[in-house]
Amino acid sequence: MSQCTVLGVVVTVVEILERQSITYHLGGSFASTVHGLPRQTNDVDIVVDLSPGQGQRLAVALADGFYVDASVVADAVARRASFNAVHLATGFKVDFFVKGAGEYDDLELRRSIREQIAADPPRTAAVKSAEDTVLRKLQWFRDGGGVSDRQWGDVLGILKAQRNRLDIAYLEGWARRLDVLDLLARARADAE
Repeated sequence: MSQCTVLGVVVTVVEILERQSITYHLGGSFASTVHGLPRQTNDVDIVVDLSPGQGQRLAVALADGFYVDASVVADAVARRASFNAVHLATGFKVDFFVKGAGEYDDLELRRSIREQIAADPPRTAAVKSAEDTVLRKLQWFRDGGGVSDRQWGDVLGILKAQRNRLDIAYLEGWARRLDVLDLLARARADAE
């Protein structure tokens, strides 16, 4: 597989994370494509659970092929914020989100599932669960003023594609706690 394809870049980053035993999952539009309807994206979102030492080692490992600022990585790890790495050959951006400190942040990362992300050669990676992808996208939709057609479309795509496989009790319970239960009900109705 060419390292100059978007999927090649994702596979490269996943291999770096796994070689360094960093807990991660692919999220955002990549996860919604795995669980719902495909769509193009200009970046990939990856949630990572990093200690300061792991952040430093990750920055060094990424420096071979990516533009990444080690001081920005260190700051993001300390603040549980985000940083990015830009693949030098393609300009493709990888957004890393350092796992938050909340109960849901821990649970969401533990619920990641292994999914095949490449066929030739076969490659799996940790991907955010369908339910957690829906919940986060509903949060982003609300936080963005409820106007993002992309976020809403991703949610509807997952709900339609995963219709009978979703854990509705989990979805409703966490939607209530995350204050997006009204949006979940609306999305479920729209997905019918």
